[in-house]
Amino acid sequence: MLDIAEELNRWAEEGRSFAVASVVAVGGSAPRGPGAALAVDAEGTAVGSVSGGCVEAAVYDLCVQALKDGETVRERFGYRDEDAFAVGLTCGGVVEVLVTPMGAGAAVRKVCEAALSAAARGETAALARVAQGPGGLLGRALLVRPDGSFEGSLGGLPDLDRAAAGEARALLDAGRTGTVALSERGSRCDPADLSLFVESSVPPPRMIVFGAVDVAAALVRTGKFLGYHVTVCDARPVFATRTRFPEADDLVVDWPHRYLQRTATDARTVLCVLTHDAKFDVPLLTAALRLPVAFVGAMGSRRTHEDRNRRLREVGVTERELARLRSPIGLDLGARTPEETALSIAAEIVAARRGGTGVPLTGSGTPIHHDADADMDVERDDGSEGRGARTAGRHAAA
Repeated sequence: MLDIAEELNRWAEEGRSFAVASVVAVGGSAPRGPGAALAVDAEGTAVGSVSGGCVEAAVYDLCVQALKDGETVRERFGYRDEDAFAVGLTCGGVVEVLVTPMGAGAAVRKVCEAALSAAARGETAALARVAQGPGGLLGRALLVRPDGSFEGSLGGLPDLDRAAAGEARALLDAGRTGTVALSERGSRCDPADLSLFVESSVPPPRMIVFGAVDVAAALVRTGKFLGYHVTVCDARPVFATRTRFPEADDLVVDWPHRYLQRTATDARTVLCVLTHDAKFDVPLLTAALRLPVAFVGAMGSRRTHEDRNRRLREVGVTERELARLRSPIGLDLGARTPEETALSIAAEIVAARRGGTGVPLTGSGTPIHHDADADMDVERDDGSEGRGARTAGRHAAA
């Protein structure tokens, strides 16, 4: 639902009644991950997608019906070998959707409206909903804040709300969307009665582009398209200008390593070093390779790469740290223009984030939809299998 928060928040502010179908579980080669959503209002207007087209019509009908009868339902769609023309995923995967009506009197509307409003403003929050369990609880929701406070109720015992809020906060801290299994009493040890679906809304991840070169302008546009908050940093004020980078979220005139040391980064941050100048690159990469960021890449020829690695070793960068450096940055697309080069860089970033190989799908036999996160059981600190919890990456490049 939070995948399409801006549009749904506008609908809510206008007082529209609508129903939302959210993907809560996937299997196999499903085209959309958990959190993808399709919404339909009382006039029949639709926004979003749950499958890229395979089952949209059937899910649309479910939303229309939910608006009529006010009932929350969970449906499963998968490919049926005995009837290839049945409603299902022709790609062979399975997708399960939770369809929730948001009529004027819906019990969950107030909580969901608050969650949509927070997500539309770019605030950090999680929406936890009962995706499987007793009929009276199905679809009930909690809005959980980063400090652990929450509003709403899952309709069970108070311990259930507190436990659910704690689980949702853990996923929120990791910036993830996923499911958690709990008992109706909120216990993680008793047999699970409930499946709780948690959507995390977090600010967009950062892409910091160092070097106000021609490729940087194209990479800014590509990064924005992928959902990043893009910053361009260069020590030369004549190049780092708003005229040259009108689409950048931030422009910084400073020595790259100095800016990196004072700005906030996290495990989703992408660092792209395009300067290929040792006086900028070496101090910058020395700092960057010691940060817990998602991606560190640097532009340059093979000769530049070898010289840069030698200089980094001389200033104390270890082989383990150096192994994190993606250089020369980008996948081999035969790129020539700045736009093509930006595409090759973006392709490597996506492949690194999603676990892709970067090889052509034609004849490769590799999975089309990588779901390493979506179907990975969460483990407890002691290494034992934990609570049937499953996680998946969050929307807008989470």
